Amino acid sequence: MAAIHVVYGSVYGAAEQLAQTLTEALTEGGHQARLFEQPTVAEVIQDRPDALLVVTSTTGDGDIPDNLLPFFVELKDSFPMLKSLPYGVITLGDSSYSSYCGAGDQFEELLEELGGKALSLRLKVDACETLEPEEEALSWLKHWSALL
Repeated sequence: MAAIHVVYGSVYGAAEQLAQTLTEALTEGGHQARLFEQPTVAEVIQDRPDALLVVTSTTGDGDIPDNLLPFFVELKDSFPMLKSLPYGVITLGDSSYSSYCGAGDQFEELLEELGGKALSLRLKVDACETLEPEEEALSWLKHWSALL
């Protein structure tokens, strides 16, 4: 099975809880999933996991949450080529804002620029329509992890 590194950006805790749930589901599915609370590029990328999963909420005007922003900036500044590293992005947001799921847009753009390979379309979970993102995300995860 695959070694999957999971990073998350959370403002009020929903994305953190979702990342924990997904990490547990990956582990129960036989993968070696590792959740990073304060990720660094050295920890997450340089030991070459089999895949990267980003779970993030969107804050402000499409911004990345404070706890994940240092990782994003370090990734952008150090620019490590990902050599087709499979990745997935799940973004929590509110579709009533023009910057709906903007943090996920930024991550996808950067990971693609670094040479990563999206395994499937990003999952956007709309807080206006979904009270419990776990159900939708677990269904997406099953499909995503089967592509590894």
